[in-house]
Amino acid sequence: MHYPVTELTQALLASFRRHGGINHLDGANLPSKAAVAEITQDLLRLIFPGFFEDRLVHSSELQAETALRIDSIAGRLEDEIYKSLRCAPNCPDAEKDPRKLAHARTTEFLRQLPTVREVLQTDVEAAFQGDPAALSRDEVIVAYPFIEAISVHRLAHELFQRGVPLLPRIMGEWAHARTGMDIHPGARIGTHFFVDHCTGTVIGETAQLGNHVKLYQGVGLVARSLAAGQALKGQKRHPTLEDRVTIYANATIVGGDTVIGTGSTIGANVFLMHGVPAHSLVLMDDVKVRVVPKGERAPAIDFQI
Repeated sequence: MHYPVTELTQALLASFRRHGGINHLDGANLPSKAAVAEITQDLLRLIFPGFFEDRLVHSSELQAETALRIDSIAGRLEDEIYKSLRCAPNCPDAEKDPRKLAHARTTEFLRQLPTVREVLQTDVEAAFQGDPAALSRDEVIVAYPFIEAISVHRLAHELFQRGVPLLPRIMGEWAHARTGMDIHPGARIGTHFFVDHCTGTVIGETAQLGNHVKLYQGVGLVARSLAAGQALKGQKRHPTLEDRVTIYANATIVGGDTVIGTGSTIGANVFLMHGVPAHSLVLMDDVKVRVVPKGERAPAIDFQI
């Protein structure tokens, strides 16, 4: 039996003409999602040597292996950054010489990898120290989806900070699909970060997190409203968490003016639209939020595990 290929083709071509907003034809080539995924995986192998290889990497081979991997990543990454810049609106530098700019951004990014590794070591340590189920730091790196999520975020954030469009979001969504954790590459996250279980946690673009922050599954750091759409671009829309804040499962913290003070703990299922002072304990009391200074809480209430 034959399919009506000509009829089906004509129907789709008519759709392409009517609904042109979701076509991308005859313009600059977009970044390849598959290529970006491969680059991201190779970056993880570069960041964590020996952890994601099919064979043992000996220290005697490390210099040669690292040089080869950097060279391979650099060329492919520059190509994808170049395509991203050519597609970017309102980027005068890219309009002048996108290839030269792509080369410069790639070099700048690769020079940041030792710094990214330094911060990621604190995340691995926070995960190991913060989870009594962890058998070793090796287990944390190879088996915890959080480490993949935060590693990709910290890499994507470096590109985002350098004005590279599209690519950081593609990297972040690749990690989101694999780990269940959604972190916008614009979010600023301090050292010693840990998200236990990871699944369903959302951190918005303008969120700011201090050091030693611990979250659980399903936590949302989100905007108050997106009804104004593009008019909100560039505004602080997501919460700020100061140092040593802990937020338990399925809590939602809302708004760019919301600041959670140092050392505070937010209980599970709390919906919070205002800031709280340092060292607060925030709980749901029936359908209301109750804020209790930690020094005054009943001894039986202890959420620090």
